[in-house]
Amino acid sequence: MDRFQEMQVFMAVAEEEGFAAAARRLRISPPSVTRAIAAMEERIGTQLLSRTTRNVYLTEAGQRYLEDCRRILSELDEAEEAAAGSYSIPCGYLTVTAPVLFGELYIAPLLTDYLDQFPSVHLNALLVDRVVNIADEGIDVAIRIGHLQENNQHAIKVGEVRQVICGAPAYFQRHGRPTHPGELSKANIVMSSASHLLSHWQFMDEANSLSLRFDPRLVVTANQAAINIACQGWGVTRVLSYQVARQVADGELEVVLKAFEPPALPIHVVYQKSNRVPAKVRTFVDFLADRLGDDVTLKPVVKGIA
Repeated sequence: MDRFQEMQVFMAVAEEEGFAAAARRLRISPPSVTRAIAAMEERIGTQLLSRTTRNVYLTEAGQRYLEDCRRILSELDEAEEAAAGSYSIPCGYLTVTAPVLFGELYIAPLLTDYLDQFPSVHLNALLVDRVVNIADEGIDVAIRIGHLQENNQHAIKVGEVRQVICGAPAYFQRHGRPTHPGELSKANIVMSSASHLLSHWQFMDEANSLSLRFDPRLVVTANQAAINIACQGWGVTRVLSYQVARQVADGELEVVLKAFEPPALPIHVVYQKSNRVPAKVRTFVDFLADRLGDDVTLKPVVKGIA
């Protein structure tokens, strides 16, 4: 087993936190994994992994070596891809991540168009309501909603979304339309816990931030569930404007308290900084920027009174 293969084995053991799991991932025998790690530690002259009866942990030296292995193997992949021409021709496997509903409503319908344009690319879409670490989870392109925290990535802004309070017209006819956020303390509130953007309700009162705590009568873990319940006329919920654009346009839901909405949240298409960006990433980022940038439901909206 050469050193590059040993590095791959070491990374698998570290990431899977076990020899047997690493063997299954690499489709080799557990003794082969054990021999590879032992050979590495003997050659390097230090312990990389600390073993117990149940778990495997990285030593301090192992943690540093893991970071070096990731960098070295990534550079090796880039070199091979460059030799194969993937920096000029879109090809290979491309992984993109986005929030669940945004992915279902905006990203998934575009994927087949991209694949039709670039038949040598294979796409994997990871739709999850969490911030996925691009480097650690092998992500090529990510759609981020909200203000960015990372500074080692390229980001292209493609739109904005608002945090809106909405309910069915029938609910407001029975209970009245709130004119101030404080009145929501008396409302039937269904809250989504899928994202911190929706579970923490903040408002703006003129130029001042207004943070109110409510006791929701119903909490659900999926944004679509909160939207469905609001459409039934049971209560009000807070969602992102794109999530209910269709329901608002069709009259199923009505947005209230527009004058108290906090500033809109940006939407970015994000990818890792690199001296050489593969053609599959460049073309997919440009494709998304063009398509999402033209979507009217992701344009900024001037506040009104409601």
